[in-house]
This record gives sequence, structure tokens and C-alpha cells, in this order.
Amino acid sequence: MNQVSPVPPASPHPFAPSVSARGKGRSIAMFGVILALVLGITFTHEAGTPFGWISLVPSLIVLVVAIATHRTLEALAIGALAGLLILQPDDYIGELADISLGVMMNETIAWLILVCGLMGGFIAMMEKSGCTLSFSNMIGRLLKTRRQSLIGTVILGILIFIDDYLNALATPAAMKRLTDRFGVSREKLAYIVDSTAAPICILVPLSTWAVYFSQLLEEGGATESGMSLYIQAIPYMLYGWIAMALAMLVAIGLMPDIGPMKAAERRAKAGQPIPDGAPEPLPEAEAPKSSPWIGLMNFVLPMAVLIGASAWFEIDLLKGVIVATLFTILLYLAQRLVSFSSLMDAVMDGFRTMMLPLAIVAVGFVLREVNDQLGMTTFMIESLTPYLTPAILPAIVFVSMAVVVFATGSSWGVFVISIPIVIPIALHMDASLPLIVGALLSASSFGSHACFFSDSSVLSSQGCGVQPMQHALTQLPYTLIGALLTTLGFLLMGFWIAG
Repeated sequence: MNQVSPVPPASPHPFAPSVSARGKGRSIAMFGVILALVLGITFTHEAGTPFGWISLVPSLIVLVVAIATHRTLEALAIGALAGLLILQPDDYIGELADISLGVMMNETIAWLILVCGLMGGFIAMMEKSGCTLSFSNMIGRLLKTRRQSLIGTVILGILIFIDDYLNALATPAAMKRLTDRFGVSREKLAYIVDSTAAPICILVPLSTWAVYFSQLLEEGGATESGMSLYIQAIPYMLYGWIAMALAMLVAIGLMPDIGPMKAAERRAKAGQPIPDGAPEPLPEAEAPKSSPWIGLMNFVLPMAVLIGASAWFEIDLLKGVIVATLFTILLYLAQRLVSFSSLMDAVMDGFRTMMLPLAIVAVGFVLREVNDQLGMTTFMIESLTPYLTPAILPAIVFVSMAVVVFATGSSWGVFVISIPIVIPIALHMDASLPLIVGALLSASSFGSHACFFSDSSVLSSQGCGVQPMQHALTQLPYTLIGALLTTLGFLLMGFWIAG
């Protein structure tokens, strides 16, 4: 077995946050330029007129700051604050307070806090009881090489298709010790986990994505049976298929390590799978407290209850994780694996480890609200509409919506606005609705996959023990390859069906 023993890193990881004096000076200069730009736009824009191209400025600021500093939360906050200054210079503090309060009262944010916190606690209980380690040890008997561990991660990710959040947290909890043993970088693990999250969920009708988007299609006037149209569109959800294929090629070794991923893999093979500057992990798994097969059962049963209960409650992950948490507590207490107080401590530790990703998602929602008020999505669609034909419509829909989702981090919220606009355009042009819906869902899954502050990317990075920007930069070449192939695919399909 290619067991690798940890050795001290020779030099800081290239993506570790820098705190040098030079870095501080550059940051101050950058923030000064951003402030001057925003103030200039604010005082030259005529009040009461559409913002037009100005609506793109906050998202561009987020991208620039994130790439320059490798700090996700700070970049989002600066972009949101800049957008608020453009939006409401006369009542800046009042608008900031109103939007922040509105976001925290948002049902989706409340759902995310409960689901992610309980999922973190659920996984922490399995760590505390030693069951996760039992599962890893059993899997280690079956998967004996580096390649097999990666292929096993892809397969497990595909099997946990019901929800991308569940996938993003459960898959690394089960596999990261095994991949560490074979010298796989956590960045590569995060890429594979993220590639089997949203891209896989859109391809399965029994997922939270299918339920949500089928409802949006009905409300948007596309059809009376949203699920029927959704199922027809699955063959055309090209990004999901391509992302899954690329992840498998990477796992098998047919796709080479590219760019930052090559540096991460070189570091991992030298004995350091976890990068410098990694977020605080869940508490270390304790040694198994029962026989290997009992330990395996104590891991698999809670997972099966989680998936089964979520499906039973009409694909509601919150109800599923509540049932699974209660079941797990009773299961472990009945066997005296761990005390009740230790289980409660584990749940609280799980909530605590989710605080950073939840903060990133919450600030991302503030940015989304700012972008909505600036009219970013509407501006993008109206700017592209004059150039549309039935043949290029699918490709344009994919590219434009992918850019919007990537810039906003809102893989679901954007489509509340865009579907009522895009579907009537498609109907007017007599374009293929399944193909257009496939383009919309492909754009949504690409944005969720590639955006460094989207909820599933943040959770994938947290679950795998890397910073969101470390994850985003190492997987970016692969997501861009997937996006390029998807665009070409939609162009070919558009001309083929239109012709």
C-alpha cells in the first residue's frame, strides 16, 4: 500500500493568505482605487434612471478582490458594500440594515443554517463515535490504490444524488482519510466532491433540484407539468454529464493535473495532503468502539435513514436530517458507544465548524439582493435578446445565465427572475423547450460548481478541509473546460434542431 507519512512542508502553500507588509500596502491601494471608482459612479449616475452596465460593478469588484486576496468572505462583503453605496448613497446605513435584516429573515437562509448546522452535527456524532473511522477502514480493505480511492469517491458522490449539500458534506466525511492515506490532495478531493454535487443532482428527478426547478417551470408558464418537462430536458443538461465525465477521467488518471491542481498534487505526494491555511476541521475521529462490521453498520444506517427520510418527506433535507440526527442519537446511546453529553458536544462542534461557510453564504445573499436591486440579471438578458436566433438561443442562454450565476453565487434565486423572461422568448421563437431548460439547468449547475462563494462549493471546500479560494482556483481549469465543451454542445444541438 502506498502509505505516505506526513512531513513538514518546505514552503508556504501558494494559496495561503499573506500578511506581509507589502501585501498590506497593496490591499490598501486596491481598496482606495475601488472606493474612488465607486464614489465616481455614485455621483455621476442620475438618480431614478436604470443602472445598466453599472449593475455589473459589484460582482466585478468581488472577483478582483477575491483573486487578489484569496479571501472569500472579505471579497463578498466589499462587493456588497460597494453595490449598496451605488444603490443608496443617501441612506446607506438604513439600506444596509434593511437588506441585512431581510436576508437573515429569509426562509432560505434559516433553512440553510438549520440544515448545515445539523448536518455538521450529524457528521460530528459519527466522528465522535468512531463509526466514520470504521467505514474508512472497511473501504480501505476494498480500495487498495490511489486510483481506486478516487474512483470510489466519484461513485459515492453519484450515489448520494438526493441533494448537493448532503453530497458535499457526507462524501468527504467518508473518504478523506482514505485519500489522505494515498497522498491525494484535499483540493483534488474537493473538486471531485463538488463535481458530483450540483452537476449530478440536476440529472436525477428524485433530487431537491428537480423538485425546485419543476415548480419554477410551472410557475413560469412553460408547462402544466413541470416534472414532465424537467425529465424531457435531462438528456440536454450537458454540463452535468460533462462534469461527471471529467471527474471520472481525473479519477482514472486520463485527465492530467492542470495549473494549480498540479502544485497541490505535488505537495500531497510529498506528504502534505492538507494545504496550509486550511479551515478548522471537525473534531478528529475517535477509534472505533465496536467490531468493524458493527462500526460499518453504525455509519451506513444513519446515512440510509438520512436519505430515506429526506425522500419520504418529499425531498426535504431539513426534515431528513432531523430524523437522522434523532435516530443516530438513539442508536449510539442504545449501544453505549458514547455518552449523551458527548453527543451534544459533537452536535455543537458541528454547528461551530459550519459558521464560516454559513457566513459566506449569508453575505452572498446580501450581494444577490444588491444585484437584484441594481437590475443585473434583467440587464444581461435585455442586452443579449436582440442578437438571439433559435439556433444560438440555447448557447446564449447557457453562457449568459452561467455568468450571472457565477457572479451572484445564486444557483436557484437567479432563475426566479430569468425563467419568466427566457421561457416566453423561447416560445416566441418556437425553440425546443427541453433544450432551453437543459441550458438553464446546465448554467445553474456550472455556476454552483465554479463559483467560489456558492453554497455547494463552500460546503464542499469545508467538508474537504480547504479554503473556498483554494478549491475554486484548483478546479477552475476543469470547470472552464466543461463550460467550453457545453457551449459547443449547445451550439451544435441548436443548429441541428433548428435546421
